[in-house]
Amino acid sequence: MNDSGRKPSAVLQTAAILLLVFAAPIAALYLFLLTLATGYSVLFALLPIAAAVFCILLILLRPGRARRNVGIVFAGVVLLSAVCLGVQFAHNAYDRYLTVEDGAPFDTADYLPFAQDSKVARLDGPASLRLGEPLPVVDGATALFPVYSAFVGAVYPSDILPLGSADGPFQFHNTIGGYALLAKGEVDVMFGAYPSEEQIGEARAEGRELRFTPIGREGFVFFVNRNNPVESLTSEEIRGIYSGGITNWKEVGGRDEPILAFQRNQGSGSQSALVRFMGDAPLMTPPTEQVEDLMSGIIERTSDYRNHKNAIGFSFRYYADQLVGNKGIKLLAVDGVAPTVENIRAGRYPLTSEFYAATTQSTEQIDALLEWILSPEGQELIERTG
Repeated sequence: MNDSGRKPSAVLQTAAILLLVFAAPIAALYLFLLTLATGYSVLFALLPIAAAVFCILLILLRPGRARRNVGIVFAGVVLLSAVCLGVQFAHNAYDRYLTVEDGAPFDTADYLPFAQDSKVARLDGPASLRLGEPLPVVDGATALFPVYSAFVGAVYPSDILPLGSADGPFQFHNTIGGYALLAKGEVDVMFGAYPSEEQIGEARAEGRELRFTPIGREGFVFFVNRNNPVESLTSEEIRGIYSGGITNWKEVGGRDEPILAFQRNQGSGSQSALVRFMGDAPLMTPPTEQVEDLMSGIIERTSDYRNHKNAIGFSFRYYADQLVGNKGIKLLAVDGVAPTVENIRAGRYPLTSEFYAATTQSTEQIDALLEWILSPEGQELIERTG
């Protein structure tokens, strides 16, 4: 019987079976986990494994010289798979190059009122007001922390308890926590955007009515990854996106890519601003993975290279442009007007809104603080903050 008619030896059969049963599955699992970590195509990673299994089966079933042909086929498939993985690696490397995330997370330690190296805004001379005991307890939204920290630095005594101390007058619990404490009477002045209806209801349930003193203006902005070709959206287009009526960027002049519309958690200042902006248009319920608890999170997800074709998010201009300063995003013009400081100040930008000092009671110290914030000195600090 010639070579082509002989059956493979028992040793070769055993080796092939062991490779099939143990080595191939282990390699397949490893490469599959690699694809999850790197974003590579699962198909590219599984090609060598499929080739190995196919060739092993042929070795078991085909005798003699066919094994050499099988080896050539296997080597060719592995080489092709390596080329495909190389192409995928180069594509991912290019995608990473497209977006450079050089924004730094916001840190309250950079804006403390009495620290020597603080970035907090200061007046050129002493303020005309100096508060004494009992000092109003202040809290605020993340985006307004540098603002009310500047107020504290100007008119509070420098020996107050550190930020966050249980009995201290200088607190930071963000929008959700600040309004909750204001409703309970544990905070005297809350600095932030206008609250949600639920937050107003929580205060009324505690027997308190929220009162709002407008102290400045800010722009509510929408942004996309810097590589998205869309530069401007109309108000109706944005409502269409966030109501689920517009789902592809090509519908608003962009690429043929699905829109990934991120939202914030309920009760946050920017999410409440989105709800008010939507008006009567229904706000779609996003998947859980498209809801960000932190305002910095929605910026990072939009600037991420994996989302550079799809994502849109929202925030307040000062936070997105100044506090974080992530160069991986670009702010969109709305109705043809860019959200510049000049357009916001002049009221030309259509999504300009007030931000407030919210209170539930009137005392001599609280009233003095609010009056000073509205004075030229207080307004100067807001301007210097940005």
